[in-house]
Amino acid sequence: MPLGETSLQYQSKAAIRPLVAALVLALASTAAVQAQDAKPADAALANQLDPNAPEKDAKLLDKYQAVKVEDGKYFDKDGAPTYHISNDGKKFDWYAYSGYRRYHAECHVCHGPDAMGSTYAPALKDSLKRLSYEEFIGIIAGGKQDVSAAGTNVMPAFGDNKNVMCYADDLYTYLKARASGAMPRVRPTDKEDKPEAAKKAEKECLGG
Repeated sequence: MPLGETSLQYQSKAAIRPLVAALVLALASTAAVQAQDAKPADAALANQLDPNAPEKDAKLLDKYQAVKVEDGKYFDKDGAPTYHISNDGKKFDWYAYSGYRRYHAECHVCHGPDAMGSTYAPALKDSLKRLSYEEFIGIIAGGKQDVSAAGTNVMPAFGDNKNVMCYADDLYTYLKARASGAMPRVRPTDKEDKPEAAKKAEKECLGG
């Protein structure tokens, strides 16, 4: 290649470099100004966008609050099984933790993960805002049929299914925690030890 052409190319590149540097500096300055003008993070909005953030219901949190404990099992003021949370919301009682496990082993296929519902079964986190303990146990044991203009929904009976009925209280406790918003859409990271009473009742129910 002729020397003249190489020299011209070098001169052209040399002339472009200051322009590129100026452009980069201008972009950096613009980004810095935008960063300074950016609004601080909105924690409330972040929680709304976080699928794991619990939707807390103050009335239900008060209603479901544990008032007594017997052999590691907690009860609310109405005498129904309930959850207990400690360690700044990170540690759950054994029955709520067990209920989470049982729900995702036996119930989530129809009722959706984390009791959020599906196209053909209701969100149990909402159902537990209305159902009493006795009604819940009755539906699990005997099933339920809902007929509407949209069609018929049938909840099968699990009265003979020990994998469900032996853990009915656990399921109820977990779903109460989801209904009140005490438990978010995540697996509990910490739990209380399994009570001896729970071990005994499980063995007797399963026939082991």
